[in-house]
Amino acid sequence: MLIVVALGGNALLRRGEPMTAGNQRANIVRAASVLADLIGEGHSVVITHGNGPQVGLLALQAAANPGDGAFPLDVLGAESAGMIGYVIEQELSNLLRQRLFATLLTEVKVDPHDPAFVHPTKPIGPVYDEATAHRLAAERGWQIAPDGDKWRRVVASPKPLEILEASVISFLVERGVIVICTGGGGVPVIARDDGSLCGVEAVIDKDLASSLLARQLNADMLLMLTDVDAVYVDYGTATARALRRVTPTEVSGRDFPAGSMGPKIGAAIEFVEATGKPAAIGKLDDAVEIVRGERGTWFDASAPDLIH
Repeated sequence: MLIVVALGGNALLRRGEPMTAGNQRANIVRAASVLADLIGEGHSVVITHGNGPQVGLLALQAAANPGDGAFPLDVLGAESAGMIGYVIEQELSNLLRQRLFATLLTEVKVDPHDPAFVHPTKPIGPVYDEATAHRLAAERGWQIAPDGDKWRRVVASPKPLEILEASVISFLVERGVIVICTGGGGVPVIARDDGSLCGVEAVIDKDLASSLLARQLNADMLLMLTDVDAVYVDYGTATARALRRVTPTEVSGRDFPAGSMGPKIGAAIEFVEATGKPAAIGKLDDAVEIVRGERGTWFDASAPDLIH
């Protein structure tokens, strides 16, 4: 089975954890072990990953040296994708030494008139307490929003329209290569009037881009791995309930946070409705069990709704 596996930025760098190279590698070692187990089950995988914490850190580092000139978010996104992809490829190849790997920078076309440019929702960078977040927003011209019990910077997150390297990725997958791509949702680009491309100041949601990639590759499953074990109704309250198996229509009307679970659910719904194939969301450590249907939340066009 061909599975597009989307690793959440918070699965690679745990929430509230210092954003050091050592912590990131330690988490990627853990992720690589899980992915190796999934591959060992006989599945072909294409690996995508988030970059929210990392691209935000790079933006902060760039802002600390204003005399050097600020790099735009598309360039910082490419930088973070290369950084994370390199470590994922290295740690996976240490476990699967007979396999072939390729990490690709991936351009993703977006609409320059997407309303997301006016209403940013994508959280990037570290978390702050409310007072610190408001102070930084005033100092740096940021837009900010709540993220759980903390606050983060938010930036534009336009809808992905086309994975431009999809044919290259498909070519490699057909030849047994394990591809790491669409890092951070891919590098956002727009088409000029003459058809040429240029980058744009935004961060694409990794899950929506992964769903699009899975459709373009005709994948058998979309698997989104994060730091929670399932999709919950009334998450964070005493009445929280985990969804086990749902149809897209059963969750499409519910309200989920736009900066976290909302895009994952939207990505799952898009994939299931377009292909009739399953999508799933769950905890990184549970990946093998999620694919078997034993854990996580499954989205299936014909599945009954089970809440545990």
